[in-house]
This record gives sequence, structure tokens and C-alpha cells, in this order.
Amino acid sequence: MNFARIKIAAVIPAYRVERDIEFVLRGLPHYIKYIIVVDDASPDSTADTVTAAAKKDKRITLIQHRQNQGVGGAMVSGFRKAIELGAQVVVKLDGDGQMDPACIPSLITPLIEGKADYAKGNRFRDFQALQKMPYIRRLGNLGLSFLAKAATGYWSIFDPTNGYFAIRAEVLAQLPLNKIDHRYYFETSMLSYLYMLNAFVLDVTIPARYRNETSNLSIRRSLFEFPIKLLVTFIRRIALKYYIYDFSMMSLYLVTGIPLLLFGFTFGITKWVQYAGLNIPAPTGTVMLPTLSVILGIQILLSAIEIDMNSTPREALSDPL
Repeated sequence: MNFARIKIAAVIPAYRVERDIEFVLRGLPHYIKYIIVVDDASPDSTADTVTAAAKKDKRITLIQHRQNQGVGGAMVSGFRKAIELGAQVVVKLDGDGQMDPACIPSLITPLIEGKADYAKGNRFRDFQALQKMPYIRRLGNLGLSFLAKAATGYWSIFDPTNGYFAIRAEVLAQLPLNKIDHRYYFETSMLSYLYMLNAFVLDVTIPARYRNETSNLSIRRSLFEFPIKLLVTFIRRIALKYYIYDFSMMSLYLVTGIPLLLFGFTFGITKWVQYAGLNIPAPTGTVMLPTLSVILGIQILLSAIEIDMNSTPREALSDPL
């Protein structure tokens, strides 16, 4: 495929990558028309290195933040610049050299062919590369993947926090960039807004390159901040999808299944404590009422989950380029 005919922009958030950014810039293929590096108030010489590289490569544009805004904030600045330049496809790479530019064709080809609106890397399908992934990263990604599926509505994808992705510019232009999370929840936040557009997201098997970079993702953030944000994302998605934008059997299942389940547990525990304190067996009806409520509530919610899983976007919004 002739990628040179397509206006492809690479957006690179850069923070403390003075040792790696030159290596990343040199490795970008010739068909990338725009290279946008966002220096997120990095305290090292990252900006100087990019400025020197820009004198040799006219494709490079440097954006500098006066205050650190996080990877999401850096990407939003890069996204806006890519749209301003008229890019048709936007690719996101990190500035630490972890993402192999040789994999860019695998990400952008389905977008150019109109088979997907957003293509993201999946490190978990390459078992050999997976063994090289640091244990903390592997554990964190595995633990949060299921929660991210439920929160975003994209049940068919894996490795949702993978930051190596490409997106069609017309879809990107429809996203509320000012609402996208500015920190490490950025990728999941993007997915949640893509779902509301009904955009099709494609998983692409791409092994990560682990060199000498240090992960800035803390265990505290993974264990405490992410679950709270995922819960908020889930509630927001359900409310918008099934009660504001539409009303379906899924909506009815939720308003019946959840109360039944809560009633069964609350009533059952209350009566169990009451009769245990009296040291007498509970009447059959008192036992059966919460039991049936819990069973029925679970069955209804399982049906709701099945409907939600089948509601995942399956067709691209974009036409071939």
C-alpha cells in the first residue's frame, strides 16, 4: 500500500526522554508526513534535542508546555495540531522507544481501508513478548483489563491501557478533547468516548519493546485511582447509552435486576442476623423470599450483560481513504 499518499501524523508525548527521543525520531518511516512532539514541561534537555532534530527533518513540529499536563494533556495538544495540519490518520507513539515504528503499517492499514476507526496494540497475544514484559506491568494490565471492558463497553478488546494506537482524524475531531483524562487514564478515557460515537475499535497484535525505560505507572494509582475512575466511566456509559440516548430491554433489565439483587441480599442478611440472635430457625417463606430474589436478580443481570456485550460497535464509521 502506498502510505505516502495519505496525510499521516505521528504524535509523540515527551517527558524525561532526552536519551531516547532522538532514536525514536530517526526510526520514523518516510511516509509519515507530520511528526508532532509535545514536550510536557520536561525538566531535562528533551526540547533541545527535538529542536536540533527539527533542523534536519522539516516534518518535525515541537509543542512545549509550560506546565506538566500528563500524557493525556500532551496528546490533546498533539491531536489539535494534527487536525489543524489536515492529517487524515493520527498515530500515537511514546518518546521512550518502547514502540516499534515498524508496526505502524499494521495499525494504519485497517483505518485507511475503512475497516476500523481506531486501531490499538495488544501485547497479550504475543506470548514470547509477554514473558519479557515487567511483572508489575503484566499484573496491572491483566487485573484492570476486565474492568476496562465493562467500563468502556468494548468487550472484544484486550490490553486497553496500551498506548500504541492510530485513529482516523474525522473520528478524532468528533471527540470532546477537553473532557479526555489528562493523566494515565487517558487511553481508557479515549475508549469510553469512542464508544459513545459508536466507533469500531480493532485490536492489533503488537509486541512491546522493553529497553531501559522506567515505568511511571505506580501501584497505588493502579489499585486505587483506576478502579474509581472505571466505576465512574461505567455508570456514565450505562446512563447515557441505555437511559438518555436510548431505552431498551437492557434498561428494563437493569431497573428490575439490581433492586431484586439488593433486596435479596439486604433482606436475607437482616433476617439471618435476626433469627440467629433468637437462636431459632427462620420460617421457610422468610428463607425462600430473599433466595428467589437473588437468583432472579442474577439471571436478569446476566441477560443484561449479554445484551451489553452484543451492543459493542462492529462496523467502522469511516470510509476508505
